[in-house]
Amino acid sequence: MWLYLRYVFGRFAIFIITIFIAITIVFIVPRFVPGDPLFAVTSKLAEMGGSRGSPELVEEYRKLFGLDQPVLTQYLYYLKELSKGNLGYSIANFPATVTELLMRSLPWTIGLLSVATVISWLIGTFIGAISGWGGKESKISKVLVPLALGLYTIPYYILAIILIFLFVYVWGIFPISGGYTPGFPIKFSLPFVLDVIKHSILPALSIILISLGWWFLSMRSMIVLLQGEDYILLAQAKGLSDRRILWRYAFRNALLPQVSGLAISLAHIVGGAIILEKIFAYPGVGWLLYNSITELDFPTIQGGVLVVIIALTAANFILDLIYPLIDPRIKYKRG
Repeated sequence: MWLYLRYVFGRFAIFIITIFIAITIVFIVPRFVPGDPLFAVTSKLAEMGGSRGSPELVEEYRKLFGLDQPVLTQYLYYLKELSKGNLGYSIANFPATVTELLMRSLPWTIGLLSVATVISWLIGTFIGAISGWGGKESKISKVLVPLALGLYTIPYYILAIILIFLFVYVWGIFPISGGYTPGFPIKFSLPFVLDVIKHSILPALSIILISLGWWFLSMRSMIVLLQGEDYILLAQAKGLSDRRILWRYAFRNALLPQVSGLAISLAHIVGGAIILEKIFAYPGVGWLLYNSITELDFPTIQGGVLVVIIALTAANFILDLIYPLIDPRIKYKRG
């Protein structure tokens, strides 16, 4: 028990240090990008009033966002507000707060990517297990392995463009962009849900097809490697059926790395797929971050990336804690 508590404390310390370093990097990096973060605000002022706003008004905005202070002062203020859970106001979307923008975007991203990731994981894992158990000479392997390799090597945004060309311009089946039809009443109703699903099919299909290749190949490789293990040979010597050996012995032992990969992939979800959401103008976190980067919206960049980093480090932290509990091969070491 003491060894486990030491292990937890050590992992938690690494978790906190990682978060602190990430916060610092996320704060510093955008400030090295050339350009004025108030450009978006002054542009909106120009659209509303015919001018970019008086120098006095622009200076007031600069003071409002703390951009008139030294970088160190901004950093200390950022840490202070962050300790209160305050991510600040968006520069490009003022007076909206970063939290409000993230809360609007997260449901779209989580809904799209979580479903697509789980579907690709389930299909790839089970088909990969069957293919790996059948061996290299099986018919299913001869067909699926080259196909999976081909899908895995294609960038998902290239596949997205191909799908848009086929399903939008050639066949006209799905809409080209957006999360729902503009002007559609936003409420929890069957027509609205069906409209959202219709808009999400192409981006989801892009993710599923690309991810499917990886899950298939990784599971197949694990099953192939496990076929020479002693416990598999013993089960075969006992006369157990191939089906039982596959699902009761080989599959269960090969599943742990797949589950780990799934956990990390789910943690990546909160960051969205920036390029994919840009291609489809999908209103998720990726689309929000893309617009924030192009507009030098420091608070939104910091808030969005921070949420992604916390999700990833938290997923790794949780995996580190549960690994020793679910895998008896992992042992703690003294010293």
